[in-house]
Amino acid sequence: MRLVIAKCSVDYEGRLAAHLPLATRLLLVKADGSVLVHSDGGSYKPLNWMSPPCATAEIEPDESERADGVETVWVVQHAKSDGRLRIRIHEVLHDSSHELGVDPGLVKDGVEAHLQKLLAEHIHTLGDGYRLVRREYMTAIGPVDILCRDADGVHVAVEIKRRGEIDGVEQLTRYLELMNRDPHLVTGGPVQGVFAAQEIKPQARTLATDRGIRCVTLDYDALRGIDDVTGRLF
Repeated sequence: MRLVIAKCSVDYEGRLAAHLPLATRLLLVKADGSVLVHSDGGSYKPLNWMSPPCATAEIEPDESERADGVETVWVVQHAKSDGRLRIRIHEVLHDSSHELGVDPGLVKDGVEAHLQKLLAEHIHTLGDGYRLVRREYMTAIGPVDILCRDADGVHVAVEIKRRGEIDGVEQLTRYLELMNRDPHLVTGGPVQGVFAAQEIKPQARTLATDRGIRCVTLDYDALRGIDDVTGRLF
């Protein structure tokens, strides 16, 4: 990645025209060819940019640009459109390049797979006497996140979401309708449903309750053992 801090003006030509007047800005040139123009404000978004595929050429300023104090010009041309950035650089304050290597990507904490693993490890969170049967219990229409038994030996299908909405309740309803046709699962009584999420929307809770599905709000930190409420002083 190349980082350039420069006093510059920027013009974009394409489906519309945009102009950034002369100011000190950060220019980022990434390995994929993209060019981003940032200011020291305006949140994380660039003021202007050119996404790949594109190519950047540094050219000499024309006579009028040189008369205005322009030292060099970057022309960033998009390969599949008429989009073009023309960056007129008056003074370079910093110019460096850095090899960042291959980025492994964002690893999110608290996603549904993590919640499923933690709840399976602490299945008693759902109630005393609950026992795990298996994670990802496969049905003809997809896997149920967790299949377990309650204290009375009744099978319980658990659908886990980060944010519980009506679609999740509908999904669990379809699983329950199918599973309750399996004689091996209803030996102790009809398969029950638990809709578990970090946050459950009121509409989803109402629909679940109407269909006899229990709602459980999951505390991710508590499941990880970070937030042990029994050890609090207050």
